[in-house]
Amino acid sequence: MKFRRNLLSVALLSATAMLAAQAHAQEATQAQVEAEAAAQTDDTATDLDRITVTGVRAGIERAIEAKRESTSIVEAISAEDIGKLPDVSIADSINRLPGLAAQRVAGRSSTISIRGLSGDYGTTLLNGREQVSVGDNRTVEFDQYPAELINGVVVYKTPDASLVGQGLSGTIDLRTVRPLAFPDRVVSLNARYEENSLGELNPGSDDTGARLSASYIDQFMDDTLGVALGYSRYDAPGQANRWEAWGYPTDNGGSPGNYVLGGSKSLASSTDNTRQGLMGVLQWRPSDSYETTLDLFHSEFEKAETTRFLEVPLGWSGATLVNPQVENGVVVGGTFENVRPILRNDLNEGDDKLFAIGWNHKWTLDDYWTLTGDVSYSSAERNESILETYSGTRAGVTDSVDFRLDQSTGKPTLSFGLDYTDPALIVLTDPGGWGQDGYIKTPQVEDELTSFRLDFERRFDSGMFSSVEFGANHSEREKQRSVPEAFLELVGGPARGEPGADEVVVDPGFILNPVDLSFTGIPGSFSYDINGVLREYYELADNINADILNKQWTVNEEQDTFYVQGNINTNLGSIGLRGNVGVQVVNTDQSSDGFFLIAGDAANATPISGGTDYTDVLPSLNLSFLLPYDQTLRVAAARQMARPRIDQLRASNNSSIVFNQADEARWEGSGGNPELEPWEANAFDASYEKYFGDSGYISAAYFYKDLRTYIYDQQIEVDASGYPLPEGYTGPTPSPIGYSTSPANGEGGSLSGWEFAVSIPFNLFTPALEGFGIQANHSDTDSSIKRQGPDGPDEPIAGLSDKVTNITLYYERAGFQARVSQRKRSDFLGEIQGFGADRTPRYIKGEEVLDAQIGYSFADGTSLEGLSLLLQVNNLTDEPYREYFFDSGLAQRYEEYGRSVLFGVGYTF
Repeated sequence: MKFRRNLLSVALLSATAMLAAQAHAQEATQAQVEAEAAAQTDDTATDLDRITVTGVRAGIERAIEAKRESTSIVEAISAEDIGKLPDVSIADSINRLPGLAAQRVAGRSSTISIRGLSGDYGTTLLNGREQVSVGDNRTVEFDQYPAELINGVVVYKTPDASLVGQGLSGTIDLRTVRPLAFPDRVVSLNARYEENSLGELNPGSDDTGARLSASYIDQFMDDTLGVALGYSRYDAPGQANRWEAWGYPTDNGGSPGNYVLGGSKSLASSTDNTRQGLMGVLQWRPSDSYETTLDLFHSEFEKAETTRFLEVPLGWSGATLVNPQVENGVVVGGTFENVRPILRNDLNEGDDKLFAIGWNHKWTLDDYWTLTGDVSYSSAERNESILETYSGTRAGVTDSVDFRLDQSTGKPTLSFGLDYTDPALIVLTDPGGWGQDGYIKTPQVEDELTSFRLDFERRFDSGMFSSVEFGANHSEREKQRSVPEAFLELVGGPARGEPGADEVVVDPGFILNPVDLSFTGIPGSFSYDINGVLREYYELADNINADILNKQWTVNEEQDTFYVQGNINTNLGSIGLRGNVGVQVVNTDQSSDGFFLIAGDAANATPISGGTDYTDVLPSLNLSFLLPYDQTLRVAAARQMARPRIDQLRASNNSSIVFNQADEARWEGSGGNPELEPWEANAFDASYEKYFGDSGYISAAYFYKDLRTYIYDQQIEVDASGYPLPEGYTGPTPSPIGYSTSPANGEGGSLSGWEFAVSIPFNLFTPALEGFGIQANHSDTDSSIKRQGPDGPDEPIAGLSDKVTNITLYYERAGFQARVSQRKRSDFLGEIQGFGADRTPRYIKGEEVLDAQIGYSFADGTSLEGLSLLLQVNNLTDEPYREYFFDSGLAQRYEEYGRSVLFGVGYTF
């Protein structure tokens, strides 16, 4: 904690020093500055010919240049930033930018929030083209993108009319390399060894892994043809100690009126992650008037997560609580008698594939006209298997458990009377009385997107506008999801629903060493070869019900986007003015296919379709005032839009006949809404930026978004005149007007915030600090938007952390490199894959994640020229992931991932 406070102190002192330096610099007159610049012109040109900045500082300077030259308010990362901090995915790199924050999933940064809004409100592009997702919505899972294959990232916080596929919160554009931008051939090879500090939690798992990457960039045919190829492979261990609570009822007879632990899960999870990525670029520029670029990107992410745990019903069961110990209305200790734990051996396997291809043509027709054509295609596919198998004591054998809740973490220490590592005590059975011996879900997602784009630009020699752009984009997208599910039945046992218990002894050949659950006081739990036991003892029985059919849908979207934009480049007296003004018109035609059910009767489900079309007009304005002393003031205003979540557009509906107090009948149901229109907001932004040459800057930004429309569940009126009556129904005729609780457009609210950033090398203060520098940012966001609408409970929207802070201290000189990075965010509402393989909201505690690295690159001219060494530690302080219940604030989940140590070797020639 002291080290974290010191980091923040250094950041604040640095910012103060820079402001003082700025004030001192402004004492000089503009005439003096111009005179000095003129006197140093020749020397500066000579220095530029002689000095080449490389490494961390080169990446920072390129990112600063991208931010400075943009006519919109943007944040940027260069290839050096990504390469010098070798992150697992691009998410780890971009979540350090001002106003951005990542949500950890299984220890990995996955989804990104921009300015307090979850990924649902943003859009991700690859080389300017909208991307599909392996998830069940639009949100891109960034751990699918290897950092080694991405050359740069630009995050647009304010849109312009030419930005097709823009989001409401922002737009993240991932960019791959352009080989003709390099003067020479570049070949780079990298290898890294990784080890997890938690060790091998599950028998047969691995706590070590490796990362390999290679890239090749070259130019041919007198530098008119460029080729770039990149490959990345990531074999990584994932280990986690996890505890989860079922909930905290207050009606338990052992301590009525106090919160009591309803049930407990103590888990050890081990995951094998394998990700392979491939990038290719072919760039041809045969003349000054024509250029074409072909981009390809492919990524495949395979995982196999083994989770073994002991789950025990407590307050929500027939167990008896004795000797309760109560503190502040919570039972923090005591004994539960007559408990029967469920011992689980689960396996979650997944295979995600992502593919994108784009072909761009650019014609410079003359000195005034440019024509650009682009065609692209991207696809994503997810195939997952979520397997549960159960074991426990024989029927009638119960136990007692002493427990004590840890006040700091919320997780308990448990002490049972029986030994759950003893194979003689345990059988395959249904100890929870759930009516199944096991269960399997196999979620499947397919997503395809095709786009065609045509742009024109007309340049002018004089006047306020330097050019006018106009163009059109047509896109077609189809996304499908299904979640087939089945019961696991023990072979030879009673059929489901028949009396009698299945109890099967596991053959010793399948039994493994017990899994260690001592982090919650449990010595261990019975373990076996999951796939072997599945093949030997179980058979599948398909499960068809309304909930499963509700997750089977297809959504189609066609969009036509037209835009016109004037680019401003002029002077207002001594002040330069750059920017753009324009309008984008987006026409959307959407439809969905699903199933209509009567009273949950899945056997007689009827296919159903629905949809709508609408047009959105999105004006935008970006102005940058170039002030003296390297200062820029930016203002922007725009109408911003985010299309509805795809799962909310499903046509599926499940309706039943209900009666009021007068015995009048009407249809009521729930489902999706294929007639949803987008979230829309009127947005205003302002940003002040002070630059220190090419190497540093400070900035302060304010943003405000007023959501004109917001999507949340409402009871909406539907035409029920054609609904078929259930078989055998003899009651009154239902009203032709029915109601469905479905997502619908309604009132929103406002969102506003401040962002502060600093990036500065310390040699600006004194040459004695050459090589040292800092990058830091802080954002503070306030929202009046309620997750369930203006009349709902006071719950925040997904992704909103009130405060997000990132600090990086670095040193680079004479081949030595060192970095320490901390990212911190306050509590927020996140979303995870829940019980039915659906997205489930969870309240997540704030966290502080610390990473560090040191390295050395051998100098040019030495025998080891091009060789570099790296030592990196991620999650240095083993920061846990924690969830809590919104109503009580009590712990719902506590997870430790351990720290990852990497040692790497790179060679570039």
